[in-house]
Amino acid sequence: MEPSDRRAENDTHGPGRPAKSPPAAVILAVETSSRIGSAALAVGPTLLEESQFSAPMQHSAEIFPAIDRLLKNHGRTPDQIDQVYLAVGPGSFTGLRIAVALAKTMHLATGVKIVTVGSLDVVVANLSDLPTGQFDTQEGPTALPERVAALFDAKRGQFYAATYQHLGSESEAPPATDAEDPGYRISASDIGLWRKSSPDRLMTAPEIVGNSPGLGGLGLLGDGLLYQRDKFATDRVVILPERFWGPRAANVHRLGYQKAQAGLFSDPLALIPRYLRGPEVTLRKGS
Repeated sequence: MEPSDRRAENDTHGPGRPAKSPPAAVILAVETSSRIGSAALAVGPTLLEESQFSAPMQHSAEIFPAIDRLLKNHGRTPDQIDQVYLAVGPGSFTGLRIAVALAKTMHLATGVKIVTVGSLDVVVANLSDLPTGQFDTQEGPTALPERVAALFDAKRGQFYAATYQHLGSESEAPPATDAEDPGYRISASDIGLWRKSSPDRLMTAPEIVGNSPGLGGLGLLGDGLLYQRDKFATDRVVILPERFWGPRAANVHRLGYQKAQAGLFSDPLALIPRYLRGPEVTLRKGS
């Protein structure tokens, strides 16, 4: 039998009928970069459910129960997961290690494909859900600044930080820079985008504010503000509401799905967290 004959024999759709599309991927998204972690389950572009951990810094204790709960809620089993998306840093050393180890283990067990996204990008993606580009304050609705910075506390008087510029439309977007992940774009509340204008790096509060010259103020968001808000007490800064501060697994899926559609999967063997610096190590006396 010729190859063409075998194809015809296996085609159950009949002449002129297109073959069925493959089923959408079952996706697990994990976010453990910051204080309160989360996991989410999706099928293709559709988010089924997101589960936020119950307390800060409980990543190791809560990640597996959260995943198990999500799978059971939607009639899935671990071997049905096709892709794992994770926020790869910068952020909590322990949290990032947990997410990377989980993704590698799942790849070895079932061959899942892995997608990584930037943790600070995940924070800024919270702003995609503002329908009018405004947020409420005690003084009334306030427009988002044209520039924002996302930040996590890196200790030692520093922050993991990156800055972003609002663009009114995709047509305004210049070619991607080295600061951006080439696999996705961060949508704004309108038809615009949040374009990453500086790469993830370690910065002090004065450097974050001084690195963003221009009019209109700088919007700040991220868990780094929780205990360090007073360091940004200047009229050049707008502190965005706390509901925008935490990275979410739903946004890991939102960004990661774009990357997966472009076929930009990570090499499991080469996968490491994006730490920006090594962990603090305290030696005992006499060591």
